[in-house]
Amino acid sequence: MDILTIPAGESNKTRETWSRLTDQMLAKGFGRDSAVIALGGGVVGDLAGFVAATFMRGVPVIQIPTTLIAMVDASIGGKTAVDTPAGKNLVGAFHHPAAVIIDPHLLATLPLRELRAGFAEVAKHGVIADEPYLRRTASSVSELLSVGGSMGDSMFSLIVRSVEIKADVVSRDEREEGLRKVLNFGHTIGHAVEQVSGFSLLHGEAVAIGMVLESQLAERIGLAETGTAATVLRTLQAAGLPTALPRDIDGDELIEAMRSDKKGRSGKMRFALPLRIGAMAGADSGWTVSVSDEQLREVLA
Repeated sequence: MDILTIPAGESNKTRETWSRLTDQMLAKGFGRDSAVIALGGGVVGDLAGFVAATFMRGVPVIQIPTTLIAMVDASIGGKTAVDTPAGKNLVGAFHHPAAVIIDPHLLATLPLRELRAGFAEVAKHGVIADEPYLRRTASSVSELLSVGGSMGDSMFSLIVRSVEIKADVVSRDEREEGLRKVLNFGHTIGHAVEQVSGFSLLHGEAVAIGMVLESQLAERIGLAETGTAATVLRTLQAAGLPTALPRDIDGDELIEAMRSDKKGRSGKMRFALPLRIGAMAGADSGWTVSVSDEQLREVLA
């Protein structure tokens, strides 16, 4: 077995890193009978998955996620990609892992900030599909973030339920042609926040901000049940996540970043928005909703 490493951080999830890794594999003589084992967080999983998807036109990948956000989200579903200057995950492929091995004990090695960031995707799963799960998450988050909490039965149950929710959605729409788009809740704004901030925010932190703003957007356009945004806000605040745009981020710059997002269609921005906690809008429109720049600016302001 050969160990190939990359520097930490989203800023290294690039075509240049992909090129270096594939060149190293070729130099070492790897062939079509090789496999890639992705040991790390979401950045490693995305990048290693894309390497596996493209090396020799596709070799197996085994995901061993080491962060909460990778355990409940990034390692599940077969999306692999790298970032470009135009935006996140714009060059990639669907390549399902041969196996996903999750060991919650690894969470004890995480800094608190990384552990908190994972709760953004946990909360997302509750918002899109399971209101009681969101309530349980909000009520137990202090315990889960305490010393030793990440290795208890409550954390194990939380991970299992999140994996169930995502796997169920993916199994019904593997290539994001419809229902799978609900998993993008919080990510249209969130990805733009990541990009504009120069990736100074963790993915989960940016998605937390995105979920708050997108749930407020859903209420403002008369789509979501009153109180939906407040519930999202309280849950994320309980996890100690940021819930407002940093003051140095400009709304118009965010909108420009969103225009290059792969979730847009025909030049129009489309969002995965909630009807209420546990149910998403857009069943009759491909599970996304078109939003005007004016409506978006009102929320970003």
